[in-house]
Amino acid sequence: MTEQNTSLAAKVPERDLANAIRALAMDAVQAANSGHPGMPMGMADAATALFTDHLRYDPANPSWPDRDRFVLSAGHGSMLLYALLYLTGYPDIDLEEIKKFRQLGSRTAGHPEYGHAAGIETTTGPLGQGIANAVGMAMAEAHLRARFGAELMNHFTYVIAGDGCLMEGISQEAITLAGHLKLNKLIVLWDDNRITIDGSTALSTSENVAMRFEAAGWAVDAVDGHDAAAVSAAIAKSKLSADKPTMIACRTTIGFGSPNKAGKSSAHGSPLGADEIKITREALGWPYGPFEIPDAILSAWRDAAKARAAEGRALGERFLAAPKDAQEAFENAFSGFVPGALLAALNEFKAKISAEKPSVATRKSSEMALEVVNSVVPTTIGGSADLTGSNNTLTKGLGTFAAGSYEGRYVYWGVREHGMAAAMNGMALHGGVIPYGGTFLAFADYCRPSIRLAALMGIRSIFVMTHDSIGLGEDGPTHQPVEQLAALRAIPGLNVFRPCDTVETAESWAVAVGSQTTPSLLALSRQNLPTLRETHTEVNLTAKGAYELLPAVGGIAQVSLFASGSEVEIAVKARDMLAHEGIRARVVSVPCMALFAAQDQAYQETVVGNAPCVGVEAGIAMGWEPILGVPTYFVGMEGFGASAPAKDLYKHFGITAEAVVEAAKAAIGK
Repeated sequence: MTEQNTSLAAKVPERDLANAIRALAMDAVQAANSGHPGMPMGMADAATALFTDHLRYDPANPSWPDRDRFVLSAGHGSMLLYALLYLTGYPDIDLEEIKKFRQLGSRTAGHPEYGHAAGIETTTGPLGQGIANAVGMAMAEAHLRARFGAELMNHFTYVIAGDGCLMEGISQEAITLAGHLKLNKLIVLWDDNRITIDGSTALSTSENVAMRFEAAGWAVDAVDGHDAAAVSAAIAKSKLSADKPTMIACRTTIGFGSPNKAGKSSAHGSPLGADEIKITREALGWPYGPFEIPDAILSAWRDAAKARAAEGRALGERFLAAPKDAQEAFENAFSGFVPGALLAALNEFKAKISAEKPSVATRKSSEMALEVVNSVVPTTIGGSADLTGSNNTLTKGLGTFAAGSYEGRYVYWGVREHGMAAAMNGMALHGGVIPYGGTFLAFADYCRPSIRLAALMGIRSIFVMTHDSIGLGEDGPTHQPVEQLAALRAIPGLNVFRPCDTVETAESWAVAVGSQTTPSLLALSRQNLPTLRETHTEVNLTAKGAYELLPAVGGIAQVSLFASGSEVEIAVKARDMLAHEGIRARVVSVPCMALFAAQDQAYQETVVGNAPCVGVEAGIAMGWEPILGVPTYFVGMEGFGASAPAKDLYKHFGITAEAVVEAAKAAIGK
């Protein structure tokens, strides 16, 4: 232990502190008859060293911006985290919550859930996500330290990762990026227990993990993971690194202390069993009953937490000594504050677009809108997965986020779509920044696990996905999204925007930046689209999800044409063609189905109307049924695309105004 905690060591051996974690883990898993006791039992000593000697945290002020961040990437070992939160005195996790592990309504879910309790920095469970989140957190810290100075922002990000985390491909994306960026305030403790669910890691891997990290530009150390003093010394050494993140390989035994299951896969994902727990208590020298933590041990843990919090409070005093304008900017950043000037600036931009009526791809529209957003909102950090010129995510004056220039607001992620999305989530979770990042919509599948977790956590990550249909043309079906829109719209809590022109794109950005508890995805075209919103309004119509773009000519509509994105133009042409045949059609633009579904019933009924409905979109029909009704009249894709110019493809696949006209006639019985 550190010097200030030596009195604790004299009173309570560190092994007893660690055994408290082990006991709570095996008791909670046994009570739930479900869970993973092995990892918490194996990493208890290392976690004790981290939480008593190094981690800067304050259970009484858990959201303090400059706290150290701790990520349990190996989320299946959630009882390690819950035990630590209880022992250190976080109010959200008391002993009753520990006893309700994995039960309905408890804060102690099977895997750590962000928002369930203070001290849970991110939702982990899908292996590899946590370490990639942590890279994003370290990036956010570095950027804010460069912006505000070390007096206001100067902390470490710690990770406990397991063998499974490092097998997942996303870990390699995250590790190589962190090494390239020289994120020296990122420290990973690898639980090197060499066991997976199937058995020994030798069944599936023979890589030299240490050399892998070294090759990626990390400092590497190795210790006995059951020697808390050695782990603490290794962490202390790591904190002195000037230009490298650090990985500490903690050689551990899964299920440490269990006479019959230690070191075996049987300790991984099942309760030890009552008989095994009894003899494990004896082997550990833990003569206490289930969920019983002696006062002396609990007090030692609480005292250690107070010592760590005292460090934080001392640093917090520097905030009060900072200039008032710096304090205000810092607080605004961490409040998620979006300047009120943004609304006025975007309205001015919309008016200009409606007057000038440019015909541009919505990916270009997005760049134009971002010029406004990034000039007004100082907390945005953009980037692209090696598609900057295609995604149009870079605007003037951002500067490059790179080793040695962390003040930059643009990240060149390289070809790391999955790592990018997960790191963006880490940035959003850290706070103080609003991340957005781009790739092609077809590659949303590479990002999907991270997009899903952003929605599950309710955080403001903004995914910019261009080349959103067969309209991208010659690159062919590997790059042409067909089912992606439906699949992404199926994710609860995700706003998927597909704007039809520059005005809707600007409105989409206004909603996305202003949505602190909802991730957003913008699906944008490669091909040029006309300005359809020719009459300016300060009302954000896109925020309604769907709205009547053009009414029927000459009376009540006989048919309603619904479309999103590039196909709204087709619907407008079909409306005009139907009018020539004496059929009254209205056009409804549907830029965001999720927002439309959130409107009250009266508004939805007004927009849908009473006339038969026809939909058109260069994707599959799935997801349109609630709007269009049954039978569903839909003009779109039924299979994969092809390689050809965009105009030829639309004609080949029958996504044309003529096809919409025929569908409209069928819908009204003509």
